[in-house]
Amino acid sequence: MQPTLSDSAAHESFPSKSPPAIVQRCKALVANPAFDLVIVVVILANAVLLGLETFDSIAAGYHGVFDVLYNVILGIYIVEILIRFTATGWNVRAYVADKWNIFDFVVVAAVLIPGLRGAAMVLRLVRLARIVRIVRFLPDLRLIIGAIGRAIPGVASLAAATALLIFIYGMLGWVFFAGADPEHYGNVGQAMLTLFVMLTLENFPDNVYMGQQVSQWAVLFFISYAVIMSFLIFNLFIGLVLSAMEEARSADREKHETDDLLERLRAARTALEDAERELQRTHRDDRGKSAPIA
Repeated sequence: MQPTLSDSAAHESFPSKSPPAIVQRCKALVANPAFDLVIVVVILANAVLLGLETFDSIAAGYHGVFDVLYNVILGIYIVEILIRFTATGWNVRAYVADKWNIFDFVVVAAVLIPGLRGAAMVLRLVRLARIVRIVRFLPDLRLIIGAIGRAIPGVASLAAATALLIFIYGMLGWVFFAGADPEHYGNVGQAMLTLFVMLTLENFPDNVYMGQQVSQWAVLFFISYAVIMSFLIFNLFIGLVLSAMEEARSADREKHETDDLLERLRAARTALEDAERELQRTHRDDRGKSAPIA
C-alpha cells in the first residue's frame, strides 16, 4: 500500500524537534543535587569571607586576596545564572516564572552597576544580600518564607489592632500614673513605649508594684493589659502563622503534584514522538522492500 499525500502531510505537520544538546545538558545539571550542593558551598564561602573582612587585622593584610576571591565567587554566580537560563531553553518567560531566579539575577547583577564598586558600604550590602540566596536551596526554609509572605496581610491587621490597643492603654496609663511615675508615663509616647516593652512581661512586676502605690485598683489595669496583649494577641499571631504555614504546605504539595503530572506528560510525549519516528522508519523500509525491481 503506497502512502498518500495526506499521510505525508500529516507526518510533516507534527515535526519532532528535540531541544539542543546544551539545553538538555543544562537541564540535567540543574536537576542534579550536586549542582545545588556546589552553589551552597560557594554561598557559605562568600559568608565566611564577609565575616573575615570585619577583622581589621585580616582585611588590611589580605585586601587584594579578598577582592580576587569576591570576583571568583561573582563569576561562579554568573555562570550559575547562565546555566539556569540555558536550561529553560533561553526562554525569558520560563526563567522569570521562578521568583528565585529573579532574586538571584538582581542581587548578582547589582554588583555590575557602574560606580557601585566605589561605594564600599553599598557594595557590602549587595554582597550580604547574595548570602540570602541560600534560602532557595533549603526547601523547609523556603516554605517558611512563603508562609511569612502569606501571613503578612493578617499580621498587618493584627499589628494595627495592637497599636490601637497600646495607644488606648497608653492614654489610660498617662491619666492614672503620670504623677506617680513621670519617667515612664509622663506623656502618651513614653507610656506607649513602656507598654510596648511590657508585651514581653519584662517589666510587668515593677509596673504592678508602682500601680499599687497609686491604688489597689491599678492591678486590674495591668492584668487586663497582660491578658489582652501578652496572651490573646500573641496567640492570634501564632494562629495566623500556623494557618499560613498550612496554606503554604498545601500550595507546595499541589505544585509538586502538578510538576509530577507535567513530567509524566512530557515523558509520554517523548515516547509518542519516538514511536512516531519508529513507525516512519518502518514505513520507509516496507515501501523500499515492496518497490518493484526494474
